[in-house]
Amino acid sequence: MIVYLNGEFLPLSEARVPVLDRGFIFGDGVYEVIPVYAGRLFRLEEHLQRLENSLKCIKLDNPLTRQQWIERLETLVVRNKGGDQSIYLQVTRGPAKRNHNFPERVVPTVFMMSEPASTLPPSNGVKAITRIDTRWQRCDIKSIALLANVLLRQEAVEVGAAEAILIREGYAMEGAASNVFIVADGVAITPPKSQFILPGITRDLIVEAMQAAQLPYREADISETQLRSADEIWITSSIREIVPVITLDDKRVGTGQPGAVWSQVWQIYQDYKQKLRSNVS
Repeated sequence: MIVYLNGEFLPLSEARVPVLDRGFIFGDGVYEVIPVYAGRLFRLEEHLQRLENSLKCIKLDNPLTRQQWIERLETLVVRNKGGDQSIYLQVTRGPAKRNHNFPERVVPTVFMMSEPASTLPPSNGVKAITRIDTRWQRCDIKSIALLANVLLRQEAVEVGAAEAILIREGYAMEGAASNVFIVADGVAITPPKSQFILPGITRDLIVEAMQAAQLPYREADISETQLRSADEIWITSSIREIVPVITLDDKRVGTGQPGAVWSQVWQIYQDYKQKLRSNVS
């Protein structure tokens, strides 16, 4: 595996970051995950804009121009032999003396790596649980400080579930590492963007695709009662794509099978990927 670190492309085994890097000491940084299909980066402009937004929120200047990001990402894809990949990129405030205050002069650390990705077949559905949202107040920042998310996901794993759907003050927010949709009476619903959910790139694509296909949807708050009575529940992310939840807290969702609306949207998503693979706008 070839990675990128602070201006160099090198084998992963040779990549080194100082132990005083603020990403290591404080979790002071942000990240992105970008799928690659047939060597083409998925929704790259949207990912780079979200990265820019996260950097602004943590008061860190973007270390690269938009064109420099594009060139380095495309080179990384080529250096790892194209095809289907998953890119992880991370920007931290860089190495400095340990102090909670921002250092006056510091060089950000920029790291990117790529791993092979396989084509996902249609999901037969997964189990999920609900948990109280114990995360901080700025979930819209794609921060590398993910301990709360990790602990919540682990609670799901320990009971044989794929995800924990998070409840805040009686409303469903998102999964520990995913956005959430429900279907009620044929209408797909997803929570509106706020500081309590990550503005998912896949989420946005699904909303756009449903609008284009004239499928009924809306962005609205989802109460816990609505979540538990939904005909369908989906979790979405760049890596998982669109996965139907068929069991929530050990109770069947809808028919207990992937729903009809999910099937339509899943196919639209696959068609979008195929156009990307074929380099069709």
